[in-house]
Order: sequence, then C-alpha cells, then structure tokens
Amino acid sequence: MTDSSAANANAARWPARSKRVWTIMRKESRQIIRDPASIAMGVVLPLILVLLFGFGLSLDVKNVPIALDLEDSSSDAMGLAAGFELSPYFHPQVVHSLELARELLLQRAVDGIVRVPSDFSRRVSEGDAQVQVIVRGTDANQARLTEAYVQGAIGVWTARETAEGHPSAGGPVSIQTRMWFNEANDSHYFLVPGVVVLVMTLIGAFLTAMVVAREWERGTFEALFVTPVRSGEILLGKTIPYFGLAMIGLLLCVLSAKFLFSVPVRGSLWVLLAASMLYVLVGLGIGLLISSAVKNQLVASQLTMLATFMPAFMLSGFLFDLRSMPVAIRAITYLLPARYYVALLQTVFLAGDVWGVLLPNAAALLGMLVLIATASRFIMHKRLA
Repeated sequence: MTDSSAANANAARWPARSKRVWTIMRKESRQIIRDPASIAMGVVLPLILVLLFGFGLSLDVKNVPIALDLEDSSSDAMGLAAGFELSPYFHPQVVHSLELARELLLQRAVDGIVRVPSDFSRRVSEGDAQVQVIVRGTDANQARLTEAYVQGAIGVWTARETAEGHPSAGGPVSIQTRMWFNEANDSHYFLVPGVVVLVMTLIGAFLTAMVVAREWERGTFEALFVTPVRSGEILLGKTIPYFGLAMIGLLLCVLSAKFLFSVPVRGSLWVLLAASMLYVLVGLGIGLLISSAVKNQLVASQLTMLATFMPAFMLSGFLFDLRSMPVAIRAITYLLPARYYVALLQTVFLAGDVWGVLLPNAAALLGMLVLIATASRFIMHKRLA
C-alpha cells in the first residue's frame, strides 16, 4: 500500500472513530443524568465542601478565653487591660490573684493567663516593664497562636504608649509588620483554594473509579468486545463527560471563593483553568486506571480514596506544612499530583502569575498525565482478563 493510500485509509477511519467515541460519550452522559449520586457529587458536593470548609473551618483563633491577672490598678495597667477587652481575639476574665487564674487554667475555663505584676506602673516609668504570659500547652498549635496574639496585643499597647511619648516596656522602638499575599491574615485565603483541590480530586478520580468497574460488574463490557471500539476510544468516551462535570464543579468553587469568601484571584483566569484542567485529567486517569485494574466498585472506591483523596487532604500542603514532615514522608509527596496542584492554586489565587512556580508544577502534572494515560490504555484492552 502506498503512502497516499494509507493516508486515505486513515482519513476514512476518523469519522467512524469519532462516531464511536460520541456514542460512548452519549451513553456515559445519560448514565450521569440517570444517576443522582453523580449529579450530587459533581454539583452539590462542591458547594457543600466550600460552605463547610469556608464557614465551619478556620485556623484563626478568636474569642480566646484568658485570665487577666491585674495585680496593679494603675492607669497603665488599666490601659493594657482595655486593649485585651476590646480585642476580638480575646474573651478576658479579670482576676486579682495568680492562684485564682491558675485554678481557672486547671479547670480549662481559660486557655492562658496574662499577669500584670504589682510593680508594673513603676517599671513602665523606668522603661523595663514586664508582663508574664502563661498558656495551656495541651494543644500546641492553639498555645502558639494564643501566645502570638497576646504578644501582639502587648505590642500594640507598647507602640501606642511610645507614640504618645510615654516610656514603655519595649523602649522607643515601634515594630512594623506586613504579611504578603494575605494582608487580612484570613485563613480562608488558603483554605478555600485547598477545598478546590479536594473537589477536583473527588470528581476527577472518585467518580471515574466507578465507571469501568461498574461496567465489569454489570457485564456490559462483553457487548463492547464484539464491536470495533478500541480501548483508547473507550477511555476517551468515558472521560469527556466527567471532565465536563468537573469543570462545572470548578466554576462553582471559584464563584464561591470570589463572592462568598472574598478570596482574591490575582493570577489569570486562563492559567487557573489550564492548571485545573490538567489536574482533572490526571485525576480522571487515576480513576480509570484503578477501576480498570480491580474491576470491583467497592475495591476501586477504597483504593481511590487511599490513593487520591486522603493524600490530597493530608500530604499536599493544603493543611500542613510539608517542610515540617519527616524526610521520608516529604519524599513521598513528590509522587502526589495534589502537591503540585495546591502550589499552582495558591500561587494563582494569592500571588499571581509567578511563572517560576507555575511552570515546574505544571510540567510535573503533565508528566504524570502522560504516564497515567499510557498505563490506562495498556490495562484497558478489549478482552476479558
């Protein structure tokens, strides 16, 4: 056969291949519409997760109960106490005895003690005033935050005293701080992009993990084996409908982030879309790969949960700093697509189009996509195993 004949033969096959892919897509789309669980996971679940994490989960500490032990009744001590009473981060309970404050701490009625000693006013005039801070350390993270907030409140009072020309515990030094990329110091700024990662993981991997496994369990693959449909066409036809469903979930998440929680999108929307499409394709490939290998919906769902959702939640940098993890665990995170997607989203949402961060992470996802797609096509063949 000549080259021109081969080219004509390949061109003649394209309409038939497109028709076969379209038929599988239409069948899978109808399956999604008939399955309320798929609609709920693709449309309702993103909204529920965004609302739960956005409104229900916050790493900011407010209304921290503290015991304010005022052993000095001077105007300086009262001014410092007023700073705590007016702060939204504290719910102070004024006492005049350290023993009483300790009892409240032991009873877990307060999370910390701020002790203003009896010589506070005199030492303020001498420029070496001290305030004792005691925090309950049963929750280390809570203790660190409480200590930082107490130091911040004392720092505000010190700066005010210095600005008014009064000597203070900190001396004539004002501390100026600025938090880049999160000026409001709002934990929603990084929690909401993390929720997008969880939603895309659930839709991309969890839903598609059921697709091929369901076909194996119901025996409907036998009907495909007697048709000219190829494995690549099956993968494509089953992937596209769930890809569209994932894009709907992405749109709902971005709209919620922007208008419900006022999370900024400082990067380009097309970069956000491209990164999300790449991650969704990786998730779709993982789901199809698992379901093609195990041929059982229950096993496929459990494996997908362990391989995608749990790592995305625990090991992606969404909630926990990767640098604080042991070296062995940190090495494993380089194998997880969610790690790179979290870095992409946090950069696009909060920092902008920082190509030095975006390109390496996108390249890692693209490499994973090629490997997973190759493995999926290898496993997905038109024969019973």
